[in-house]
Amino acid sequence: MESQNSTDSAAAARRAWFGKLPERIRHEDMAEPKTATPNDPTRYAYEAERSWMSLSCLVADLGL
Repeated sequence: MESQNSTDSAAAARRAWFGKLPERIRHEDMAEPKTATPNDPTRYAYEAERSWMSLSCLVADLGL
């Protein structure tokens, strides 16, 4: 019976120190549904202002 009391006091001390855990968040509340647009013609369109990004990464990878 002594071990039960020490376990209860340890649990009470742990709760006093750390408090209680926050409520669980459901997966439905975390995920936001979004419709996919696979036939978007602008997805792979050439953009002159952003074309330097891929070149600069290549230059950085080659160490130039």
